[in-house]
Order: sequence, then C-alpha cells, then structure tokens
Amino acid sequence: MSGVAGAFVLPSSRSKATVYDQLKHMVPKLENRGQAGFGVAAFMHEGGFRYAKSYRLPRNLAGIDHDEQDAPFRPSVAIAHIRTPSSTGNSYAELQPLDNNKIGFRHLAVCFNGALVNANELREELRAEGHQLNSKLDTEVLLRLIERICQRDYWQHFLAVDYEKVFQELNGLVDGAVSALLLDGLGNLTAFRNSSGLRPLEFMQTEDGFLLFASENSAFSGLKGQIDEVRPSHIKHVNGRTGDCLDRFVGGAQREPKLCAYETLYLANARTLVRGQSNLTTRRNIGMSLGRVLWPRITIGTGSAPIIVASMPRTGAPYADGLFACLLKQQADLIERVEVIGISHSQRTLIGDLGQRKSLISQKYRLNGKDVTDRIIIVADEALIRGDTSRAVTEMLLGAGAKAVHWAIGSPPIVAPNYYGMGIETIDELAFWNIWKTLPSEARKESLRFHRIPPQTLEVIQRGIALSIKAATVTYLPFEALLSLLPQGHDGIDLSAFTFEMPTPAGQKRANENLNRLLADHLYGHA
Repeated sequence: MSGVAGAFVLPSSRSKATVYDQLKHMVPKLENRGQAGFGVAAFMHEGGFRYAKSYRLPRNLAGIDHDEQDAPFRPSVAIAHIRTPSSTGNSYAELQPLDNNKIGFRHLAVCFNGALVNANELREELRAEGHQLNSKLDTEVLLRLIERICQRDYWQHFLAVDYEKVFQELNGLVDGAVSALLLDGLGNLTAFRNSSGLRPLEFMQTEDGFLLFASENSAFSGLKGQIDEVRPSHIKHVNGRTGDCLDRFVGGAQREPKLCAYETLYLANARTLVRGQSNLTTRRNIGMSLGRVLWPRITIGTGSAPIIVASMPRTGAPYADGLFACLLKQQADLIERVEVIGISHSQRTLIGDLGQRKSLISQKYRLNGKDVTDRIIIVADEALIRGDTSRAVTEMLLGAGAKAVHWAIGSPPIVAPNYYGMGIETIDELAFWNIWKTLPSEARKESLRFHRIPPQTLEVIQRGIALSIKAATVTYLPFEALLSLLPQGHDGIDLSAFTFEMPTPAGQKRANENLNRLLADHLYGHA
C-alpha cells in the first residue's frame, strides 16, 4: 500500500504558492495509504534535482522546504511518495522516489503505487540483458524498464523521448497494478495508469495555475479547479518547459476502470469520491445493511446493560455508525455507540510477515478507558482477512471483562490473495481457508463456490471463524448486498477478493497454482 502525489507550476501562474505548498496540502490527506515514511523529488531548471526522504509520518512533510532544501531552490515540479512498511525490508534506500543515478537529461525519478505480478520474470529478463538491480522493489523493475526503452530508442540516438511510445511498450510488458509518476532530467512529468486500472490516479488543474496529481481526489479538497482521472492505459504528459499537458491512450483495446474493492472498503480516505459517491457514504450504507443481517443473531438477556457498538480504528467507524443507526431502530434503549478500542500508533498492520505483524498488533491496540465489564460488544470492521488482529482485540476485550464480543464484517469472506499492492500473497494465510481445511468433504466442495456459497455452509464457516478468534459470532455482509451498495453498482470494481476471479492473467495463473496446491493437500487427498 502506498500513495503518490505530484505538482507542476505552469509558467503562466502568478500564484505565490510553490509546488512544495501543493504537496504539503495533498500528501497528509493520503496518510491512510502509508504511515511508514515519505519521499520527495523536486526539479528546477537552473538547479537540477533535490531529494528528501524521511521515516516520519506524511503530515510531517509540512517543513520539507525549510528543513531539507536550500532557500534559493524554487522548483517547477515535484513528486512525492508515501509508504507502508515493505515486506522486503525497510532500508532508507528503499524509500521512494527512486532514481536511476544518471545525470542531465538521462536522469529519471519515479514514484510507484501498486505491484507487478510478473516482477520476477521482468527482473530476470533485465539481468540477462546486463542491467543491474540493487533491490527487490517492483519500483526498481519499473524504473529500469523505462530506462531501457529510453536508452535503446532515444538517448543513444540523441533523440527527444516520446513518452507515449515508451508507455505503450511498458503497458504491454507489465502485469499488475501500476499508478506512477515519472520525472525526468528536463523537468517533464508523466503520470501513467496501466490497463488494469486497479490503483487510482487523479488529476486537477487549479485555478491558480498548478497541475496536480494524487492517488485520491480527496487530496484536492479545499482547492479550486477542474478534476479528472488518469484513465487506465493512459498517460498525462506535462512538458517541462511549456506546461502543455497531453492526455494519450497507450494501450490496446479500451477498457473501463476496474478499481480494486479494497480502495472503496478499506484503503482510501473516507472523503474520497468514487463515481460521485464518497467512501464515507458507501461504508455507512454497508453498516446499515449489515445491521439488518446481524440483529437476529444477537441474544439480549433480561436486565442486560445496553449493547456497545464499537469500531476498529481507523477505518471501521463509518461501518459502526451505519450499524448503530440500523440497530437503534430495532431496540433504541438497548444500544449505545461507544468506542472502546484505542490505538497507540497509526501504522496499519495488514502488510508484513507474520512476526512483523504480530509485534505491530500487540503494540497497537489498547482499551479506550471504557468499563466493559459484563457488556456485549459488537465490533464493526471492513474486512476479516487473516483473523489475527480480530483475535487479539477479542482477547483484550474479554480479558477486560466483556461478556461477549460479536464481529460485524462489512464485506463477504476474503477468499483470494491480492498481488496488487495489498500484501496478501497466499490463500494459506486467510482465515477463510484455515477454517475450510477443517470442514467435512462435502462442505469443502460447496465452499469452492466462493461468493455463491450456500447459506448453510457459510453459516458453518462463520461459526468456525468466530471460534478461531474467540468471538461469540462473526457476521459477514452478503455478497449480493455488497453489489447493491457499491457506487453505481459493481461494474468496474474488482471483486476478486470475494470471487477468486483475478483481474490480470498472471495474477489468475498464480492464484490458481496456489489454490491447486491447497486442494491437492486438503480436498483430493482427503475426500
């Protein structure tokens, strides 16, 4: 998970603001996408490049031009990247923007949001051609591919780079999710979104003469201008001298955006709009629908204290608000909305190996000070992926005296990996499959219908997951309900997390291989 932002000041602008000011406005609004550090690359025609990188939270970008840059340096363009911890390591050298260490017009710097499913194959190809790669980062693979095309077709012939052709070739080479900003040694800025469209990339031309790019349109809140998106298989290329901005199609067949469902449900800022509807509205509506499913499953004893509706920080609150609004209509005097779970740090715990995540989870969550003795607590969350976080929180609440903990999950069961930037590399780590392994043979076969699992089999899975995390119940949002609540329906939304229908060929091949290994061990061998 990560985010990108970029700012270019037009030659005609009379604004006193700088590109740093624009980044300082945008980047903190992308903090949901990464809390483990940020980096900035800026370019001035008379001063070249300046880089600044930090492990601080993105909101600390505010002092970047005073703390990190020399006063006379007033760049015309800058790009920024925010990041989560890397599963390949967290060395300072891995902070983006990543550059190719060339001088003059051959210098390239890139910020990348997403992941390459075929990164290993591309890395081997590059090394076979003699290219040196110094890390395991997909970003470096992307950078070296761009550099290879530029050198082969343009630089060695002393020709101006035609970025439309560069990204046409690149779009055909990569399988995965790519939203990227490329800044070259002439101050040219290119925004690229590959054909899958899984990771968003937004654009704004402000009234005061700036061209802005960001991973989410909420980054532009408070600014005046025209907003657009960088469409899949497109680039927006900004000439470093004139500021002319060209929009070019760089793919084969046109396709509609297929935005990753995690963007709407979990990753993006609640104020970000998807097809005109805020994520806040979508998540709250999901909570209300979930309340109608959950209510019949809750048993309230005579004389019991009101049930507490709480959320998982930081993204669960809209789900809990919608859930509470629904339950309030059922039994107003027996429901209260109270946050009982606090956090000690903001870093998300989805990405990382088992040891890293276990340590982060144990350090992150705490009680909020509310006495929960003998209380029934419903915890709303957007997804239940592995179950280790929900188990830790359930144990914490039960240890504090809670009578029972119920989980209300704002999505269907997660059945598929995600190779596109979410850090879910295998199905073996998913809570769904850990319970699947314990099911009788017939139920295991029925479960392979995924989003079309028979209700009675889904109920068995929910009970198994609840038992595994020490909860009283786990209630998932039905798949059909999710379809009805996504903005303008589900067309153009990648639902592979719930259907196992992966959005790219290499992703499907890899997921099928993972599934076939598991089936060989636990279905065909033990039927």
